[in-house]
Amino acid sequence: METVQELIPLVKELIAQKPNRRLVKMYLLGGVLALLSAVLCLVGTVCSPFTAASRLQDEEAAVAELRAARERQAPQAQALLEKGKQHEAIACSRALANRQHAS
Repeated sequence: METVQELIPLVKELIAQKPNRRLVKMYLLGGVLALLSAVLCLVGTVCSPFTAASRLQDEEAAVAELRAARERQAPQAQALLEKGKQHEAIACSRALANRQHAS
């Protein structure tokens, strides 16, 4: 039922067959459901840019929170890295000192 031109012969055929009430109710129910689905698709199409924009804003907010958390953790990680380097330097100098005395 893509066009009204296809719908008109169907209605004429139904009237010619003199359908009972149950069949008319089924056709009406199908028509109403098709109309509702078309309206819902139209509403979804109209509202989709707004929902996409809100999703994009949510993602940007999450990325900003992650960056802020990384920036807060960066000084701590750098301090730990410096302490690790100091320990390695001390261990390396000790090992070199031991070798000089041993040889």
